[in-house]
Amino acid sequence: MATTPVSEASVRELRNYGGQFLDRVEGGESMTITRDGTPVARLTPLPRLRLTAAALCERWANVPRIDADELRDDIAAVLDFDL
Repeated sequence: MATTPVSEASVRELRNYGGQFLDRVEGGESMTITRDGTPVARLTPLPRLRLTAAALCERWANVPRIDADELRDDIAAVLDFDL
């Protein structure tokens, strides 16, 4: 696979490096797949679903509360501060 960014890959490269290509597409890059140098397919990222403010507030309302003192005590019980 080339070290410089490309927007085109052969079927062989797709087979050998498919996971890396999908990571790039997931990151927003579109790629053309070629067979014998002829473009045959296009990999493009799917649109990301955007959450509404109401959905974010609903999710935030269901986040459990954390007692800072209990958290501090739990951490102190696990860590050795004398190190």
